[in-house]
Amino acid sequence: MTRIQEYFLFTLQKLCVLLNLFNISLKINGFPIKKAKTVLETIQQKNDSELSTYIEAKKQDIVTYHLTHNPFYKTFAKEANPKDWNSIPVMTKRHLQQPLNHRLSDGFTTKNVYINKTSGSSGDPFIFAKDKFCHALTWAGFIDRYRWFDLDFNTSKQARFYGIPLNKLGYYKERFKDFLSKRYRFSVFDLGDAQLEKNMNIFKNTKFDYINGYTSSIVQFAKYLQRKNMVLNTMCPTLKACIVTSEMLFEEDKVLLETQLGIPIINEYGAAELGLIAFQNTKNEWIVNTEDLYVEILDENNRVLPYGEEGRVVITSLYNKAHPFIRYDLGDIGKLSKESTLNKPLLETLVGRTNDIVVLPSGKKAAGLSFYYVTKTVIENDGNVKEFIIEQLTLDTFKISYTSSYELSEEKLNNIKAAISKYLEPNLTVEFERKTALERSARGKLKQFKSYL
Repeated sequence: MTRIQEYFLFTLQKLCVLLNLFNISLKINGFPIKKAKTVLETIQQKNDSELSTYIEAKKQDIVTYHLTHNPFYKTFAKEANPKDWNSIPVMTKRHLQQPLNHRLSDGFTTKNVYINKTSGSSGDPFIFAKDKFCHALTWAGFIDRYRWFDLDFNTSKQARFYGIPLNKLGYYKERFKDFLSKRYRFSVFDLGDAQLEKNMNIFKNTKFDYINGYTSSIVQFAKYLQRKNMVLNTMCPTLKACIVTSEMLFEEDKVLLETQLGIPIINEYGAAELGLIAFQNTKNEWIVNTEDLYVEILDENNRVLPYGEEGRVVITSLYNKAHPFIRYDLGDIGKLSKESTLNKPLLETLVGRTNDIVVLPSGKKAAGLSFYYVTKTVIENDGNVKEFIIEQLTLDTFKISYTSSYELSEEKLNNIKAAISKYLEPNLTVEFERKTALERSARGKLKQFKSYL
């Protein structure tokens, strides 16, 4: 690239910032961001009593709307009574796996809604829709939360650790969006030392404001920095925060990130079809979104669990009139803190997906990530293993694939087996395979546990 081309691109990007291009792009695409911000501010100004009344009213309103205007939902929720929340059925992705046109409300078509597709991490991907105001309100929520850490979608430079489509059209479309949105995208498919060194050099020469991306990829970068005895914000002092999303954040990894990046680590929880579900504030509280979502934790019989008990994460989108997401089972297992209130629910833990369950020969069940965590506590003390995944092949047989500088010793393998036997149950068969790289999804995510049962 010539100096003239570099100057042109630099000037164009500066112009994009001056024009608040992010907000403008939303307006051009028909998303009323100004109205959405005003509505969000109105909700946030309510006192506790007003907010409780608002939440209950919005729950009834959205059910009534879809029972009146959505043929799919009328058939699905035949016995639903908007004034009796327990009568509202729980829906799953499998209920929604039918043509999108069959699920849209009256007056909405594929031409006047926002359309996207879920990632399929639950095993049940599907296409969904949001009306344009609902989608704008989602963005207003993200903009609001990022401001907690002095980050601005229009002006803050983002170091982005995300996947990217590998087909030419999708690739260049994402690159162009990155350019206009002040984002630099790092590869999550190549996490070798040579590439991570290139990443580090880019940080040295770029005034990034924050990092955003998949937990596992950023953790690998932090491990590289640890091996090199480097702290990232000493090389890139403009960095303010790191937002991790899409994958589990373990406490040890959070400590590692805080140490090696030298900036606050923010845990974000969201879903494509719902938007922002929870976001950690400056006090390290995982604040659940109560402005446009209603979040419940349910047991296997769809009964609401008390604060502090673990169950299925079920969410209602209070504003999506184009498509019903009412008592929608997201496929995650989590727990709200005992300190929660209706107006300020706090997400205490997010355990994993409901389809990531370990079933053992004794009949015992455990979250797949707990199995992963037991192994992690032993395997990472070695300092040699970079990443690993666990697969359940049969009821009593598990395979651990890992990347490392050298093969694990017999003693280390026996220690891992002993930990699994102690914390889960004995007499399990555990196989090991060292690989040069672990398989990631098409979008670059690393699935730590997978069951073939």
